[in-house]
Amino acid sequence: MTSEEVEEVLDVDALPGGARAALEAVLMIADEPISDIHLASTLKLPLERIRTELEGLVRDYSGAGDGPVRGFQLREVAGGWRIFSRPEHAPVVEKFVIDGQTARLTQAALETLAIVAYRQPVSRGRIANIRGVNVDGVVRTLMTRGLLEEDSTDPDTGAVLYRTSDFFLERMGLNSLDDLPPLSPYLPDDEARAELLDGDES
Repeated sequence: MTSEEVEEVLDVDALPGGARAALEAVLMIADEPISDIHLASTLKLPLERIRTELEGLVRDYSGAGDGPVRGFQLREVAGGWRIFSRPEHAPVVEKFVIDGQTARLTQAALETLAIVAYRQPVSRGRIANIRGVNVDGVVRTLMTRGLLEEDSTDPDTGAVLYRTSDFFLERMGLNSLDDLPPLSPYLPDDEARAELLDGDES
């Protein structure tokens, strides 16, 4: 099915939970605030309907009416909407993050971290192109552990660019990125070397 065919059959009201559940599904995977206009375009719904559904989600998560208070909340920040954990649960979230830092990184995380270290600042799309797989979850994990952080946005695409953090240098025992070992001896061929060392963002 082509993207055009998907757009033709998209009816979020016919999905389980209707438009509000569809909106929630999109917000749950967002790494940055999404504007209501972007949401309206994605879900093919009028802007006023989107705003009504967003307000409904805010009420639902706050425990308005007979519903329970959730551990997360929907907030409007930086010109868009994003789901955050509730400030009252910060101690639990902090403990989870600290405990997670003691676990060993997966091979996928190590590969992604290496790409960012040598290519930074770099977008998730660029990392995915180099690795050949989606890296959204891995990047989130590395940010949660404090090894990566947002650097800036690409002026052409608006994509968030990532860099390694001071905590990364601390964990690696480095004073600066200049102390990273030369990359060339570890690259299998010229094509892989070009992918990592090429300075142009795709």
